[in-house]
Amino acid sequence: MNLPTQDTQDGFPVDGLPARRGLATEAVHAGREDLVALGLHAPPLDLSTTYPSHDSRGEAARLDAFAADGAELAGPPVYARLGNPTVARFETALARLEGTESAVAFASGMAALSAVLLARNALGLRHVVAVRPLYGCSDHLLNAGLLGSEVTWTDPAGIADALRPDTGLVMVESPANPTLAEVDLRAVAHACGSVPLLVDNTFATPVLQRPAGHGARLVLHSATKYLGGHGDVMGGVVACDEEMARRLRQVRFATGAVLHPLAGYLLLRGLSTLPVRVRAASVTAAELARRLAVDPRVARVHYPRIGGAMVAFEVHGDPHSVIAGVRLITPAVSLGSVDTLIQHPASISHRIVDETDRHGAGVSDRLLRLSVGLEDVEDLWTDLDGALGGERTEGARRKEMAEGR
Repeated sequence: MNLPTQDTQDGFPVDGLPARRGLATEAVHAGREDLVALGLHAPPLDLSTTYPSHDSRGEAARLDAFAADGAELAGPPVYARLGNPTVARFETALARLEGTESAVAFASGMAALSAVLLARNALGLRHVVAVRPLYGCSDHLLNAGLLGSEVTWTDPAGIADALRPDTGLVMVESPANPTLAEVDLRAVAHACGSVPLLVDNTFATPVLQRPAGHGARLVLHSATKYLGGHGDVMGGVVACDEEMARRLRQVRFATGAVLHPLAGYLLLRGLSTLPVRVRAASVTAAELARRLAVDPRVARVHYPRIGGAMVAFEVHGDPHSVIAGVRLITPAVSLGSVDTLIQHPASISHRIVDETDRHGAGVSDRLLRLSVGLEDVEDLWTDLDGALGGERTEGARRKEMAEGR
């Protein structure tokens, strides 16, 4: 098990990417800068699907401009599939947190990834180089060629050799779902050369790492997870440069994979507490990882160097019995909520991945994935201890007593 060792600021990781304001400040204020001038304190929710205008010539000119290059519409909105003010606030805020020029929001994380693939395919760049493990549905989307993409799977050291003239994207997830494996993002970006690097940053969030500062051109989030943070909203977002954002907006308009305004409102609200939630849950997760690492019922613990609220562990016994045995922890797919969730990747999140590929990526049949929430650590440990069953060794008990647990 690797515990966090990287440089920290105020006890939490920094990656050298400069910010005009502190991350916690941006989380609270980004996307809301005009509220005082509007006479508002809370961001407004705009549910309109269409917007009236008597200037049809002007609207025609603006639509022509959007069709030409995908730039955000100047002036008032036209139609919800072209853009929504509430969603735009969330996009602005997320771009600020990730340190990118722009961000484009979608109906789900998979819709966001699909848009990236379609945008690259449209340029004739259908080949993708990817590193396993990825989220199971991301793996399936690439491997099945459902959008016409062709994928070459490799390890980080093999990225440069896997590139072809028609390679349009390199994709990694770090920490990866579900093993929490990490890659050196700066080294990977260097290996990509001129090919855009997409980093799935769902597990880390911009609180723990900002891939754009290490050379990634696209940063993907399943916003359903930590960005929303309460298990009540679904969405996806890609933070990127404005050139890439323009292509993604055109794909979003054409496919209709738009984020609902209410989802945009909830995601913007979720961002305001993102640093507090991630940091608090990370402290608890690190403690649970330490306890699991010395428990004889646990074969192996995976916990990333950068920290975070995700813990993966392999048990000696039956993982399904652990799932059936929890009472406080919620046995459910997904992650990043204020309550703690546990699931068996081989049965759910990565079931769609071929068994040989799954095992090759380190996703064993005895692996469990724990998304740690904001509950008291002792209550969570009591629940895990009961679900694991059996007897702990006397040595493990003595170690816990010596550590004051």
